[in-house]
Amino acid sequence: MHIPDGFLSPATYLSAGAVAVGGWAWAGRGLGSRLEAEAVPRLAVLTALAYGLGLVMLPLPGATSGHLIGVPLLALVFGVRQAFLAYSLVLLLQSLLFGAGGITALPVNALVIGLLGALTARGVFSALRRVSEAGAVMLAAWCAVVISAAALGAILGLQPLIAHDAQGRPLFCPFGWAVVLPAILLPHLLIGVAEAALTWMVWCFAKKRGWGLAAAQRSAKKTTPTAPSPSPRSAR
Repeated sequence: MHIPDGFLSPATYLSAGAVAVGGWAWAGRGLGSRLEAEAVPRLAVLTALAYGLGLVMLPLPGATSGHLIGVPLLALVFGVRQAFLAYSLVLLLQSLLFGAGGITALPVNALVIGLLGALTARGVFSALRRVSEAGAVMLAAWCAVVISAAALGAILGLQPLIAHDAQGRPLFCPFGWAVVLPAILLPHLLIGVAEAALTWMVWCFAKKRGWGLAAAQRSAKKTTPTAPSPSPRSAR
């Protein structure tokens, strides 16, 4: 769901750039103390997976594309900050090496997909994990994809309103919300299902091998106290 160059007004990408710089500084603060040495290659593996997933793109009307993102699994296994930094690197490499996305659009893509997607995934998972772990993981991934797609569609659809010439013709993205939102959202409702299935499979793999927050979830399950069963004497 990358936004390419040329579809965002300078007012949009410059303001997003200022916010993104602050976000990257926040995410990188204390990274060395938060990320243990053995977690670095594991994070690299999932970052590489997210990089590969983002290269299999389906062009969509409305100046964007549809693809799996990998942000939910990064956020669920390693946390929001690491996911935001890792996916920002993914977006940078994809734009430089393959022209996927854009340099001027990088801050918007990073904030919406990398940060908003990660926050959504962690929030949904935290709210539902005590009800059903599988449901929490899969719904977290689906919501991260759909909400990120909706946010990107809203930003693109805003461009004709804030950047146009004297005759009212759009200078950047030519499509309004009536075109962009359905074009982006409807495919991502299905893409989110595939993202949910993939995230659950990777989550199970990470949990078995004791990776990051997945290992913490496994330990919490093992240490959850169970109520003692009544003795026959007390039952009487």
